[in-house]
Amino acid sequence: MTATALPAAAPRRPWTLLRRWLAAVGLSGRALVIAAPALWLTLFFLIPLGIVLQVSLSESAIAIPPYLPLITSELGTVQMTLHLSNFIRLFQDKLYILAYLNSIKIAAISTIFALLIGYPIAYFIARSSDRWRNVLLMLIILPFWSSFLLRVYAWIGFLKNEGVINNFLEWTGLIHAPIPMIQTDFAVYVGIVYTYLPFMILPLYTNLVKLDESLLEASADLGARPIRTFLSITLPLSIPGIVAGSMLVFIPAIGEFVIPSLLGGPGTLMIGRVLFDEFFSNRDWPMASALAFAMLLVVVVPIMVMQSAQSAVVTRK
Repeated sequence: MTATALPAAAPRRPWTLLRRWLAAVGLSGRALVIAAPALWLTLFFLIPLGIVLQVSLSESAIAIPPYLPLITSELGTVQMTLHLSNFIRLFQDKLYILAYLNSIKIAAISTIFALLIGYPIAYFIARSSDRWRNVLLMLIILPFWSSFLLRVYAWIGFLKNEGVINNFLEWTGLIHAPIPMIQTDFAVYVGIVYTYLPFMILPLYTNLVKLDESLLEASADLGARPIRTFLSITLPLSIPGIVAGSMLVFIPAIGEFVIPSLLGGPGTLMIGRVLFDEFFSNRDWPMASALAFAMLLVVVVPIMVMQSAQSAVVTRK
């Protein structure tokens, strides 16, 4: 009799073993997908935010680090002391109130101008042919290839009294003396709008390029003029892109530090400059942390309220 050789067992693939191990510990593929961003947010958002909140509830001290610990132990007794004085000072000191209000004003006005400039550009790109669309999008993204700081410094050369703009206006004879533009709120608006304009254009383009052209053709067949079609169809359908772009401009603009420092004057008071002074000049980390945490609430709470309102509207529909 001849012995028959048994077929060799197929090697187990690594992902098969991983899937069996995940099933054994009770983790599905969906839970694993959710766990990855949850772990990322916990490590790089929630934990740092908790540290900022902890520092904001402490007292400043001449030490390293320059604040007192919240939990102390003496004679076997553990005691936690929370200080709300830093948050109370936010409502008592006019400097902080003016900094918040001015930051909101500058960020809101910059967002409006970015929308007024970015919407026509996004609409033009979305209605362009496929051949030119990628080229135009590349031109929008191209400034990101250079340093943010260098781009802000370049605006100093444009806006200063002996800069490109004043020299051109004097050469054309439109002005006879330089127009003071640098170290003004106007320069801050120009810098913020220029810097964050791509963040407004790209969400608007993504929304407008998906617009069904048959709706526009139907509106034209019914006798509607282009402006009527835009107000009745294009603008309402592009509201999600407007909201997304406005948030992407408003949120970083409200805490901007570099642009007000380089282009703004001494009277340009924004919360980013106040935070820098508290951290590095005054070395008052608890007060600076309270400012940062309060600014986060100022930005996040309205966004959460708006999202809940939008969800309620969608649910009713």
